[in-house]
Parts: sequence; structure tokens; C-alpha cells
Amino acid sequence: MKVGPDIAVVGALLGDPARANMMTALAGGVALTAGELAREAGVTAQTASSHLARLTAGGLVTVRKQGRHSYFSLSGDDVARVLEGLMGLAQRTGHRRTRPGPAEPALREARVCYDHLAGDLGVALLEGLIARGRIAREGDGIALTPEGAGFLSGFGIDLTALSRSRRPLCRSCLDWSVRRSHLAGALGAAILSQLFALGWARRVPESRLVEFSASGRAQFHQTFALSPPTQE
Repeated sequence: MKVGPDIAVVGALLGDPARANMMTALAGGVALTAGELAREAGVTAQTASSHLARLTAGGLVTVRKQGRHSYFSLSGDDVARVLEGLMGLAQRTGHRRTRPGPAEPALREARVCYDHLAGDLGVALLEGLIARGRIAREGDGIALTPEGAGFLSGFGIDLTALSRSRRPLCRSCLDWSVRRSHLAGALGAAILSQLFALGWARRVPESRLVEFSASGRAQFHQTFALSPPTQE
């Protein structure tokens, strides 16, 4: 008798092209309506509702009603990590949905993965923090060091508030475009929020793209002493 988690159920939920498109849209961390997700999936509203009901029942998506609308979002950052990993696998094995477009280089450079920074700059951020002893590798995971705590407090991150969160402070997330890890968890989300608050970067509306201003990019590189990420 086979025991343990049944990955076939999750695989079946993600295996439909329309549902996969919906989940990819939700990986940007923004709650979307059924109508918006129907457009992302290229299906009718009725078909989208059926798909969303399956995703919700399967625990991959949660729904929140507000006024006349229902807003759907991923049920957790662990779902986003799985999606990012699958996108990396699809990229490596040549399974692309479309030909590369104008947004492709920008997506590879900087984008939102659920609520943290991904792409070349996200990977460089984590590698820079590790190289300078601010984050340490611990077994299969990563952890903030005392030096890193001091540095990030000075950057404006409220570590006391983050420590009260039920969410892990530091977590690595495999980046689909670079195939190395970027920083996720509560700390990754807090750093991205601070980048937005400082005006160094902004999220492009209706997109996962993160766009840095010229001065913001320079300050980002200087503050975190970044070097280009290594491709594998």
C-alpha cells in the first residue's frame, strides 16, 4: 500500500493549460477576480469558475469575497515556490508557451515572485548577502546572521515584527530564469517592500515586472554590493 502525499492530485490540478495560466498569473502575488483570470486563461467566465472551484477545493487557491467581487490568490508562498520550480524545469527542458517577446529580458532581470524579488537582481541580492556573511547556509536552508540583522535593520527592515510572523524569516526559492536561488520568506518580502517604499523600484501595473529607476538601481547595487549572478 502506498502512503504519503499524493503528488498526482497536485499535478492534475496544474496540468490543465487554462489552470496553469491562472496559477502563473497568481504567482505575482496579486489577488485577481474570476473575470481577470478568465482573460489570463483565455476561457469563458463559466469555464474559469469551474477551474477556480477545482483549484480552491484542491487547496492551491483561496478566495476572499469583497462587495460584489470574489478575489482569488495563491494559498501560500509554498505554492509560488512550486510554480517557480516548475517554470524553471519547463524553461530548461524547452517547453515554452510563446516565443520570447519584448518583456522577456525585463522579466529575467527583475520580477515579483509572489511577494519577493526574483530574476537576475533577486539572485544577485541573495548571493551578495551570503558572500558578505549576512546570510549563512545552514544545511539545506539559509539563516540570517547577527551581522546581517544589523545591516538590514539599518536598511529599515523591522526584524522584530518579522520574528512574530508565522512565516519563515529566510527561505531560498529556485529562480526559473537564472536557475539559482533568490531570497524568499518574510525577509525577502520585507526587502522588496522597502525597495518600493524608498522609490528605488516600482511594480509595473498588471505585470510581474519590477522596474528600477536609474538612481534606484545604482543605490540598490551600492547598498547590497551586488555582482552579476552566475548562470548554470
